[in-house]
Amino acid sequence: MKLFIFFISTLMTLNLSALEVDLDKSTFSWKGTKLNGEHMGTLKLKSAKIQTKEPKAKTKDKKKAPSHNVIGGEFVMDLNSISVTDLEGKWKAKLEGHLKSEDFFELSKYPTAKLIVSKVTDKEFTGKLTIKDQTHPITVPYSKKGNEYSGSLKFDRTKFNMKYRSGNFFKDLGDKLIHDDVELKFKVVLK
Repeated sequence: MKLFIFFISTLMTLNLSALEVDLDKSTFSWKGTKLNGEHMGTLKLKSAKIQTKEPKAKTKDKKKAPSHNVIGGEFVMDLNSISVTDLEGKWKAKLEGHLKSEDFFELSKYPTAKLIVSKVTDKEFTGKLTIKDQTHPITVPYSKKGNEYSGSLKFDRTKFNMKYRSGNFFKDLGDKLIHDDVELKFKVVLK
């Protein structure tokens, strides 16, 4: 019982709270490159939580009130929402289907990807990215404007068991080679 009371009192002194993310206004775009071109598209958030620590200073004037300090978060991407924006018609449908197959995201087993943010500074955040049950650390620079956080991260798809046409795993691919790095640009909008 003493441990429980200590835990509750510790949480109360930290003044932790959460901010809501506007899932409809938040945007995520991806870009993958290959030897002779590139493809790009979008993704949607399935859910998001941002953990904050309220500032100690309190004021009655809302305009002068200090903002919340973001200390972490969890973002779950709906991989079923992956779309290709640089193609149309049957080529668009073909590439979207291929991205959902076991060559890439294997949505029949892994319908979501998750980013857990564990540390936030005024210029970057660190955390862990999980895709296809593979988890790797990341550090991402970001910028903040009002209630929007934006930035860009790159990840090596082969670390997440997506080795299709990777030059590190297959030889003599010629112009069929697909680069390992995938870029993900984001804008997260708070409510």
